[in-house]
Amino acid sequence: MTAPTEIRQRAMTLLEQLPGESLIKAVEFLESLSHEFLQLSETSKTPNSETALLQIIQRRLSPEEQHRLSYLRQQNENEEITETEYQELLKYINRIEQQDAERAEALIQLAQLRQVDLKVLIDEFLPTDINLT
Repeated sequence: MTAPTEIRQRAMTLLEQLPGESLIKAVEFLESLSHEFLQLSETSKTPNSETALLQIIQRRLSPEEQHRLSYLRQQNENEEITETEYQELLKYINRIEQQDAERAEALIQLAQLRQVDLKVLIDEFLPTDINLT
């Protein structure tokens, strides 16, 4: 078996072992990954690769999503968060971490494309007043 085939087989085996609620979460996670991959695939097909990279770098949560995330973080900090809210918070955190990884990769690629130091682009595109709390 080739490596991707082995990985798919391993994933299927693990999925078969999951109980119902965990299986639903796993499928939601896989759908999210698939959706993001399709978005990236479509973006990378655009004729101007710099434009595609800039779209990835500048992608952020909507104001509504940012407001909801702030609320969930505050609820968690106050220890007043419900289990449903906590699961929602974890989804936001996973999404943000994924977007941050994609943003970092896009910054590296753009730096190479423009032939500039990565720090120049980081200073240009990333906010200096990031509040992660």
